[in-house]
Amino acid sequence: MPIIEIKTLIKADLKTCFDLARNIDFHKDSMAHSKEKAIAGKTSGLIALGESVTWEAKHFGVTQQLTSKITAFESPSYFVDEMVSGAFKSFKHEHIFSTQQDKTLMVDVFHFQSPFGILGQLANVLFLKRYMTNLLRTRNEFLKIKAEALMTS
Repeated sequence: MPIIEIKTLIKADLKTCFDLARNIDFHKDSMAHSKEKAIAGKTSGLIALGESVTWEAKHFGVTQQLTSKITAFESPSYFVDEMVSGAFKSFKHEHIFSTQQDKTLMVDVFHFQSPFGILGQLANVLFLKRYMTNLLRTRNEFLKIKAEALMTS
């Protein structure tokens, strides 16, 4: 099972970063390049423990739907979203926040399994792990810019 870990240091407080990371509207904005939109479940605002959201987006030229649910939640330091249904065999995305002096360290740990057995494993090596890493980095950079802008306004 591939695991992606990304650390992002943000010049903003813990709560601002935590709330942006679980904000459905912010997520839509950060994934505009894939035309991602929330179509069912919690479709706006801050998602919380036990809530789910169904996303529709275009990846690899194909429109896909994915439903995830918040399965763990400790504000403002940790939450987990896990796939309920979608293109992956499974995924678990841990969002971890801690204070580092006057900044927030945001750590994403993304565990995923591709479908289709050995073909899925080959896709992981050839492109999927890199694609997912770039997707998470893009989102995190967007979050960093937004959170730091909120601190200066």
